[in-house]
Amino acid sequence: MGKVWGPMIDFTFTPEIEAVRLKVRAFMDEQVRPQWDAIDQNYRAQVVKAIVELRKLAREEWNLWLPHMPAEWGGMGLGPTAMAAVSAEAAKVSIGPYVLNAQAPDEGNQHTLLHWGTPEQKEKYLRPLCEGRMRSCFAMTEPEVAGSDPTLIKTFAYKDGDEWVINGHKWFISGARGAQFALLVARTEEDPDLPQAANSCFIVDIPSEGWNIVRDVETMSGGHNHCEIEIKDLRVPNANMLGGRGQGHLLGQYRLGPARLAHCMRWIAQAETALDMMVARALERYSHGSLLAEKQGIQWLIADSAMEMYQGKLMILHAAYKIEHGMDFTSEVSMTKHFVANSLWRIIDRAIQVHGALGYSTDTPLAGMLQQARWSRFADGADEIHQMRIAQRTISAYKDFGTTKKATGDLPL
Repeated sequence: MGKVWGPMIDFTFTPEIEAVRLKVRAFMDEQVRPQWDAIDQNYRAQVVKAIVELRKLAREEWNLWLPHMPAEWGGMGLGPTAMAAVSAEAAKVSIGPYVLNAQAPDEGNQHTLLHWGTPEQKEKYLRPLCEGRMRSCFAMTEPEVAGSDPTLIKTFAYKDGDEWVINGHKWFISGARGAQFALLVARTEEDPDLPQAANSCFIVDIPSEGWNIVRDVETMSGGHNHCEIEIKDLRVPNANMLGGRGQGHLLGQYRLGPARLAHCMRWIAQAETALDMMVARALERYSHGSLLAEKQGIQWLIADSAMEMYQGKLMILHAAYKIEHGMDFTSEVSMTKHFVANSLWRIIDRAIQVHGALGYSTDTPLAGMLQQARWSRFADGADEIHQMRIAQRTISAYKDFGTTKKATGDLPL
């Protein structure tokens, strides 16, 4: 009998990562969820107070702090794959990522400052951000131009001695209220050789004269600190340029690639919560002679959701693996972001359907979850932009290699 070759692919976490995952789960179950459920979640002062208290507990007693950052910055040094495990547990409670100091937009800004910042910029901005003494925001999107095409940005910066003077208009700048600084993307080049070399990024201290918050843009799920900003003769020192001149687009893409996957890691937790609620409801609700769980129509809703959860988890893990191993991950993250965002919406919607009028009410978290889920299909790249890029890469792969294999995960199948 010939030699039997064992599998090369292992879908288990290492004992160290599994221990952290279970520790995060225990912390959420024992500390975060009870305190979150005990407060009035519509009262901002109570929410902030709970986060502050739980952060102190996470950092000092549970040693769960800044999981995505290196140890020299006070973090746990977890890579993208381990972060998938942590985020999927933490995001089962909406404030979970905040408690660990691993929430958007600060998480992405921390990575960006670590990679692009000068030593002086890191000490002034990254260190207090990592220590939880500061909040930040990322100011790129504008109301007058398509947010999915940063080459169209109209916020303009011109040089004046050792300063840059910036004028423009931003909106949906998440976390702007309460932030101590912003990473602001503005156009600095009039006629660059490449459209992608027109923008630069600046660190803006908040408050600053010329940085004016107009309003918190009200959304279909209420106000969530997504602000409109008017920028008028804002002066920023040349020392506050982050990265090189004309590298704003490159910096933005560096930030948004992993950030898209980080969103997916958190969304999968919400989707799993909805699926769990769907099944629990189906097992307890009796109608027309049997439990809902025994009815084929309900079983199909559950089955479709379970299959999408499986697909989404595999996509997240594979994309994280590619990032962690320094491989080209752009296509995989784009496909993952599109798929998980749409699955999130569908799974929550199915859970509402199984709950009936109860799911439509605010007596369960499902209604609020669905309202929040809708933004996922255009944040960090609209569905249609991702589909366009996925198609372009698939066509290019076939042209270059005579097969589409490279564009479908480049897996050994």
